[in-house]
This record gives sequence, structure tokens and C-alpha cells, in this order.
Amino acid sequence: MSFANLIDGRAIAGQIHDETTQRITALKARGVQPGLAFVRVGEDPASKVYVGRKEKACAQLGIFSETHVLPQATTEADLLALLGRLNVNERIHGILVQAPLPTHFRATVVYSTVLPQKDVDGFHPVNVGKLMLGDPTGFWPCTPMGVRELLIRSQVKIEGADIVVLGRGNIVGKPMAAMLCQKGRHANATVTLCHSQTRDLGAHCRRANILIAAMGVPEFVKADMVKPGTVVMDVGVNRVNDPKATNGYRLVGDVEFAQVQPLAGKITPNPGGVGPMTIAMLMQNTVRAAELSLNLNN
Repeated sequence: MSFANLIDGRAIAGQIHDETTQRITALKARGVQPGLAFVRVGEDPASKVYVGRKEKACAQLGIFSETHVLPQATTEADLLALLGRLNVNERIHGILVQAPLPTHFRATVVYSTVLPQKDVDGFHPVNVGKLMLGDPTGFWPCTPMGVRELLIRSQVKIEGADIVVLGRGNIVGKPMAAMLCQKGRHANATVTLCHSQTRDLGAHCRRANILIAAMGVPEFVKADMVKPGTVVMDVGVNRVNDPKATNGYRLVGDVEFAQVQPLAGKITPNPGGVGPMTIAMLMQNTVRAAELSLNLNN
């Protein structure tokens, strides 16, 4: 089986890290080291892994980082107080509150507390609003921004394409659709946002030139849902039981890769596709926040 149609997220993320490193060097020449604060509540295993990967990327690129781990029983008031301190800490240019938060927190309140200019995750209402309005001065969410960058750097034509986004979540689906339908370069697509209540989902998918799966359902996209030549972007990360695996489980995407890959014009593997790009975009956003702070303070 040929894998010539794979979009190598690790290689493209590496290119972006190289570009980001050059910007970090320029900042350090002006006496500024980009700083990123991670805030994690509780001991969710996946969150620990994700934060660990982001910490490693910071260390490799030369971004200062610090991690604040709060107990599961932390009150919302205590979390907001920590965010308030990070907001005024000049060493910190970006703040990331790792999702998901425990259920006793109001996520909208937490994300709204982070200053928009330090919201490198793109979750603050100001940044969400700027994205919807096509205002490039805000921060975009890292995962959909990474998907868009993969398409651009893989020479996939977005302008005029029929794009189907599976999933209407606030982290990927909604911002993904907003990015791709904007009037501007590397956008101007006709976007259909599908979800659990969409009628005849397969028909929508088969119409797509680009199919972006972000539903969080293991191997949901089957071969009969994809027309030959479609570009398939698999955003999902799902844990499924596997007695043969060392940990008793394995990770799969939202696409049944083995069956869909031979049909696809291009396709992201999972892992090694979208995941590395999320981190690359986070590092890029953090550096941009540091650059903006320099302009604001001068």
C-alpha cells in the first residue's frame, strides 16, 4: 500500500518550529524571552500528557514556561485569582488553561478571565468575536489553525472548495468553519458544518472536496462516506479498548484510516497529523503575544 498521499504533520510542524525559533532569537536580541504559563486542574491522565508535550516544546524552542497544578477540589475563585496574577506577570506572555476543566468550573468564566492579549488558545470572547468578524488582530484557536496550515503547506486549494466539517464544538468545529469561510486568502470556501442532528450525513460528506473530522467518535468516517480524491483531515483522538495493547487500549482518530486512505487525495495520519500542529501553533501564538507586548510597551 502506498502512503504517498500522507500529510506529514510532524515534518510541517518542524518547519514551523524553525520559523518560530528565528522569531524567538530576534526577541531575545531585544531582551525579551517569550513566556507561557500552563494551568492544569486535577490529575486527568490525558491532560498531564498534553501539558507535558507542550512543556517539552517550550524547552526545545527556548520559550520560558511554568506550570501551575491545582487540586481537583480547587474552587473557581482560587483559579480565577491565579489567572489574575498571571495576567499582570510581565514574564508571562501567554496563558493556557488546559481543557477539560472539572465540572464545577464555569468554563466561560474561566476563559474570559484570561486577558485577550495573553489568550494564546483563542478562547476569550474577544478573540472568538474577532475570528467571526475576520479581524486578524486576535488569536485563533490552535487546532483549527493547525489544520488550515496543513492544508496551505500541502498545496491544497481552499478557495472555492466544498468543505465539510464534522463536529460543532467550540474548540475545533465552529472556529474551523469560521476560518475557512472568511473573505480572504486561504479561505473563501463553501463550508458545511455537520453534527449529530444532521440529516443524511453521508451525502454531505461525499460532496466534500475537503473533509475535516472533529466529532470525537472513533473511526466514524467510513470509506463509503468519502469520494475518491477528497482531502481528509482527521482531528479526533479517541481511546478504544484493545486487550492486545500494553495499556489495554489504543488511540484512534475519527476516520477509519485503513479503509479511507486508499481513496483519499491526501490524508492526515493519526497520530502524526494534526496533533503536532496544535503544539506548533501554540508556540507560534506565544511568540506573537511576546512580539505584541513589546510593541505595546514601547
